[in-house]
Amino acid sequence: MKRKMEVSELIFKIIAYVVLIVFALMCLYPLVYVLAGAFSSSDAVLNNQIVLWPVIGTTGGYTIGLTIDAFKWAFTYNMFWISYANTLFVTFIGTIWCLVYSLLGAYALSKKRLLGRHGFNFFLVFTMWFSAGIVPTFQNYKATGEILAGLVGGSAMGDIDLKWLIVIAMGMNATNIILLRNTFEGVPQEIEEAARIDGATEMQILTKVYIPMSKATIATVALFFGISRWNGYFWAYKVTQEGGQSYSWPIQVLIRDIIENETDITGKYNADNDHLFETQGQAVSVLYSFIILSIIPILIIYPFIQKYFAKGVNMGGVKE
Repeated sequence: MKRKMEVSELIFKIIAYVVLIVFALMCLYPLVYVLAGAFSSSDAVLNNQIVLWPVIGTTGGYTIGLTIDAFKWAFTYNMFWISYANTLFVTFIGTIWCLVYSLLGAYALSKKRLLGRHGFNFFLVFTMWFSAGIVPTFQNYKATGEILAGLVGGSAMGDIDLKWLIVIAMGMNATNIILLRNTFEGVPQEIEEAARIDGATEMQILTKVYIPMSKATIATVALFFGISRWNGYFWAYKVTQEGGQSYSWPIQVLIRDIIENETDITGKYNADNDHLFETQGQAVSVLYSFIILSIIPILIIYPFIQKYFAKGVNMGGVKE
């Protein structure tokens, strides 16, 4: 028999649903606006004629309609595709790199026989409480770049392809290592002991026992790493700017550069300089098309990994 809902419970559910719908619309509207702007004419964008739907026309009159001029411009701009390739490289190689050392670190920290285990775990968590700050972190990245440059016969960080510095130096994430460590600690010790009796090495135990039994958490951590690398902007911008390598820009850095030099949003726009675009409206419309094109891979990949998300976080975030 279905229980009759009390008035207070009904009111609570109505309020909860209304609040959730409002928040969902608040999150969805920026994407809808960007999508509409990418398919609108540059004049409509410049004169703020967009609300929900794509708008075309000039100052003489506007109407709802579609135009792909912004996407045509994007597809013919070589720097966009170079930056897109850089972002794919940083995301793919960076995610693999981060997963490899995170798995190795989490496996070691999950072992009670590790000498100084509590101290290592404390210092790992300590980095989540306190950070060095922007300037020391940048100096650390710069020193790492100089070391990598020295390995190939250079002297400055600009002597190497800075995409590799972005991959190698910016991979640490204590939270993800803790998630993996907690999941590994939940693997039954009897299975590991059986593998040791069969003659398995430490690496074989990790790859054939722990990793297969922790697929949900690993997929979740891979998603975290991938999205952070794909969306990463600030440090990639600082590092490539210091090294003077515009050809190493990820797509987010390219978008930021166009915002600064082609629009007056940041107050740095100078009308006397040479510009890529005829008007600022065209620049903004093309930027919207860049954004739409840049989120396509995440939209494609996310549904396949999302099913592991709740299970992975629950397994790695709860310690019995």
